[in-house]
Amino acid sequence: MDILKSIVARAQAKRMRIVLPEAEEERTLRAADRAIADGLAEIVLIGRPSVVNRQAEQWGLTHIAEATLIDPENNPRSEEYATLLAELRKKKGMTLDEARELVKNPLYLGCLIIKNGEADGQISGALSTTGDTLRPALQIIKCTPGITCVSGAMLLITNSPEYGQEGVVVMSDVAVTPMPTASQLAEFAYCTAETAKSVAGIAEPKIAMLSFSTKGSAKHEVVDKVAEATRIAQQTWPELQIDGELQADAALVPSVGEKKAKGSTIAGHANVLIAPNLEVGNIGYKLVQRLGGATAIGPILQGIARPVNDLSRGCSVDDIYYMVAITACQAQAAK
Repeated sequence: MDILKSIVARAQAKRMRIVLPEAEEERTLRAADRAIADGLAEIVLIGRPSVVNRQAEQWGLTHIAEATLIDPENNPRSEEYATLLAELRKKKGMTLDEARELVKNPLYLGCLIIKNGEADGQISGALSTTGDTLRPALQIIKCTPGITCVSGAMLLITNSPEYGQEGVVVMSDVAVTPMPTASQLAEFAYCTAETAKSVAGIAEPKIAMLSFSTKGSAKHEVVDKVAEATRIAQQTWPELQIDGELQADAALVPSVGEKKAKGSTIAGHANVLIAPNLEVGNIGYKLVQRLGGATAIGPILQGIARPVNDLSRGCSVDDIYYMVAITACQAQAAK
């Protein structure tokens, strides 16, 4: 798990300001206390002070007092944030009264704090659905310029150092977009390369666009889509090291890559894998995790102008702690 230590160390080296809008939830509060103690990030907690402070005392969380604690129901800056939200959403018909209600929602308030330049990223999902996490992020923070949709990357830490970068592979999309277009797949390639650099510490992402075909070995419209996505990515971001379409073995195994895609600098050496659709990505990473014994960290949301990450409602304190570090690393890169 040296990569986790590396992620933590990079977060500690340049502390970012991370919002945890579910501050009244026990796992979140415990993770926040640990993150503050370890100097992982400056933490902004959104919750009722009476509840948060009582729980912190009850559980012996001595570092919570160092966090910035914001009461969503009695926030002296509510009107300022409501005005900002109404302005951002006026083309969608949002009124100031509607905005005043929404700024009481911790997930919306956290995104407004980020939009206002007062924080660098947000993590929720211990209590909230993915939709609830993404909605305010897309309405307020919006996508990264040049990117049109969100994707989710999974950091896979395997027991096979001969593959990827010493056993580490970043895979996308595993969480968000069911049937991406060729243009969206190209965007996923760019965003996942950025995640590989900022989170996994992979200096040279080598991207394989996956399919059931390698270089025309099969003919099908879904193969054509992956080939087109590769072309779009190469044209839009010429600095990317990318190839496709490649079968998974051709992407990862040098001897197979040499045989199936002779002359490719990516085949057999890929450390970033782009699945052709969400079904393949989600099934694929779970098979690697369950049958291959890999550790899967994520999903790490990509494509939002400032990092907003989602948790499983079954997450652990460790999961939240490491997602704080991951979000901090993403925020460093976004600055």
